Amino acid sequence: MSGAVVSETVDVATVAARTVAIRTVAIVGSGAMGRGIAESCLRGGLAVVLHDANPAALETACTTIAASLQRAVAKGQLTADAASAALAQLVPSGDLAGIAAAELVIEAVPERLDLKLQVLQSIESVVSADTIIATNTSSIPITRLSVPFTDPSRFLGLHFFNPASKMPLVEVISTIETDVGVQNTIEVFVRDQLGKTPLVITDRPGFVVNALLIPFLLSAARMLDSGYASAETIDEGMTLGCGHPMGPLRLSDLVGLDVVCSVADALYCETKDAALIVPNNLRRFLERGHLGQKSGRGFYSYI
Repeated sequence: MSGAVVSETVDVATVAARTVAIRTVAIVGSGAMGRGIAESCLRGGLAVVLHDANPAALETACTTIAASLQRAVAKGQLTADAASAALAQLVPSGDLAGIAAAELVIEAVPERLDLKLQVLQSIESVVSADTIIATNTSSIPITRLSVPFTDPSRFLGLHFFNPASKMPLVEVISTIETDVGVQNTIEVFVRDQLGKTPLVITDRPGFVVNALLIPFLLSAARMLDSGYASAETIDEGMTLGCGHPMGPLRLSDLVGLDVVCSVADALYCETKDAALIVPNNLRRFLERGHLGQKSGRGFYSYI
């Protein structure tokens, strides 16, 4: 009986020790995902330090965030005062040391294992022992990314969806070493401060959303590749027949064909599931630089 009481007390103490009040969030990486996450945090009333070693990329990100907030004002989603107050909380930083005071740091650099490992190690070297560190990855196992950490208990995955400022879901992915208090703190952060829905899961290939989505997108590309039906017919089948707001081929173009292939390859390496083999047409698109909407051409033309 006494052993059970002691065990329960230790668990509660661990949660309390790892509960952090998040007031400032640092985002490392100012690409599309980084600036979208930054905007979400600003809208949640948080101070944001946005870091990028590339001054031009950092300037573009700040301009893009300001423009997005103004569009929200024009649509009646924010007041002009709220948009101004949010933007005033944004601090661009070209020096990684600028993130040191943040209670939460979210790594959002490109989806390359070597780069993420390097950046995460650098982040841990400049922040305090109490800072929670998260990675925004769509396919790399969180446990694999935890390898460089001196203290892996403060690390977890925080997978936002593009566009991060609008999409209401965030996957919260713990490893077997993530402290339960860290997970609880981040779950509350996502729900109460960002106003999004946290989907709390364990570290599995593709987590939940991509484990379901990527085979679906590849199946549509494979159907097109085989000459089974046209792109328009396949997409209409899913929008009109299944009630999806967007067909799988248009959705692939929106996500980015390079991203779809990258995630599929990463998941195939983990699972060896034949449903995750990228079909020929997708490979050929990448070879020609046709990446979807962002390049002007993918399964459809956007020029």
